[in-house]
Amino acid sequence: MKKQSDIEKIARSKRLLPILIMFGVVFFALISKLFFVMIVKGKLYKAMQLEQSVSDISIPAKRGNILDRNNNLLAFSMDAYRVDIDMNALRITLKNKGLSIQALSEKLSPILNMKSSDITNILYTKSPDGNPVKYATLARQINKSEADKIKALNINGIIVSGDIKRDYVNNNFLSGTLGFVNAEGKGVAGVEESYNNILSGTPGKEILETDDKKNQLPYEEPKYTAPKDGKNVQLTIDEHIQEYAETLAQKALVENKAKSVTITVMNPKNGEILAMVNKPDYNPNNPSVNISGTSTPIENLWKNNAVENAFEPGSIFKVITSYAALSENVVNNSTIFYDPGYVMVDGVRINEWQLSGFPPQTFPDIIKNSSNVGFVDVGANLLGKEKLNKYINLFNFGKKTGIDLPGETNGMITNINKQKKVDVAFMAFGQEISVSAVQYLAAFNAVANGGTWIRPHVMKEIQNPNGSIVSQYNNLGEEKILNPQISTTLRGYLRNVVAPGQNGVGENADVPGLDIAGKTGTAQKADPKTGRYAPGKYMASFAGMAPYTDPKITVLVSIDEPDPSKYYAGQVAAPVAHDLFKEIFDYLQLTGDAALK
Repeated sequence: MKKQSDIEKIARSKRLLPILIMFGVVFFALISKLFFVMIVKGKLYKAMQLEQSVSDISIPAKRGNILDRNNNLLAFSMDAYRVDIDMNALRITLKNKGLSIQALSEKLSPILNMKSSDITNILYTKSPDGNPVKYATLARQINKSEADKIKALNINGIIVSGDIKRDYVNNNFLSGTLGFVNAEGKGVAGVEESYNNILSGTPGKEILETDDKKNQLPYEEPKYTAPKDGKNVQLTIDEHIQEYAETLAQKALVENKAKSVTITVMNPKNGEILAMVNKPDYNPNNPSVNISGTSTPIENLWKNNAVENAFEPGSIFKVITSYAALSENVVNNSTIFYDPGYVMVDGVRINEWQLSGFPPQTFPDIIKNSSNVGFVDVGANLLGKEKLNKYINLFNFGKKTGIDLPGETNGMITNINKQKKVDVAFMAFGQEISVSAVQYLAAFNAVANGGTWIRPHVMKEIQNPNGSIVSQYNNLGEEKILNPQISTTLRGYLRNVVAPGQNGVGENADVPGLDIAGKTGTAQKADPKTGRYAPGKYMASFAGMAPYTDPKITVLVSIDEPDPSKYYAGQVAAPVAHDLFKEIFDYLQLTGDAALK
């Protein structure tokens, strides 16, 4: 018989066993949980801890300058400040201070010149999944005075840090070409967009370890990576020539009560754009405000008409038809054209601009007089569809030039298989075909420089912040497309269009001593709603070069929808070209042509 003590020990063991099992289960569960937390979810929780205890502050790089060809400053970046919100820290602070988001918004509103409701909306911003965001940007590019007032509120969770503000030195000067940057400092249009990656640089970073209230821990040194400033972009634009063009374009806009005016000035020998103007325009320092005094939507004012808009060129296109006719030997100086004031093609009556017509004309005469009837004969009969289209393609119409500006249009050429004889007749004098200003000038330059098509461009070189050269523009895409002798002959014919005493349609562009050659063009505008030409709406253009024997400058002036009481290009566009050529060559004489080097 077992002793009493042994029996009691066995009983106690039986009572302890469930307890030991229970403790074992709990211990195993704790070990499993620790394993899950430290091993399985360790990286995730570490990342969450770092996210809560580390502030990662981006330090913006200083955007590069934009300069004209003589290093005059057009756009630069200055130091400014930004206001960001750490939403978690702000909520804790507001709770501790007994302050509501609405009350805070009312405090910030007069400082930032923002509606309190707009500030409230930002502070209540939610992520796409519906949860409150952790960080939000409240304001950017504010000045030091505003930044100091924000800091003086002493509200934890509102972070004031350095920022960069873009300044356009001359406000709306060259705005259509320069473009602007958005609130995030990214180029939106023009050079700012095309060369954004070069101008923007690389942001820096500062990493701070913080406590639960987002205060920096005193024993932790911040980790700092310096920003790398953007490079400068020097343009081919000459500030002085641009100023002349801006002044004359604004004058032409007002005097002709026009919808818009576009002027482009180039060096035909290398494709450099010396001036590019669009009126009306906008101020890139405040691009959302319409300063034009017109009903034109602001986003339309941001467009660079010379690059992004296509138009029917009218009689300036006769330069192309003329070269085709000379090259194909279907005309010569003694070829006679008869012009009773109209011509019938496929049952369609095409009127001469001078309704009485002209007496019998030679080929140089139909260029000088800008005879529509004469060019219908050249295009539709002497050349025909295949040959005319051959030269349209040769001059690269219907294709982008590849200019280094955004939004370039292709223009519009009707598919050759769909062209009827009457279509070819209209195309021969620049209707039912559309081109851009830079597209046309690239073709015109080939006549001016002796036969080489050269890509238009506005970038001259890329510079380091210290001004040293990184690279120069070399994407000229040069292609010899024309016969130099024929180009020389054609320039002589175009000189007669302008030369005094010749009674040419472009004589109002003449400047004594400059030997300007050129061509006027007055094109009817199509109504996009009806597809037919709209009565009383025209595009008046003048394309010119000087001096015609060895052109240094080419110019295209286009006036969109001038007052219908005086709309012919010889009346409205040629006088603008006259003033512009005079200003430019007076300036070049003073500089010894240094502006072109």
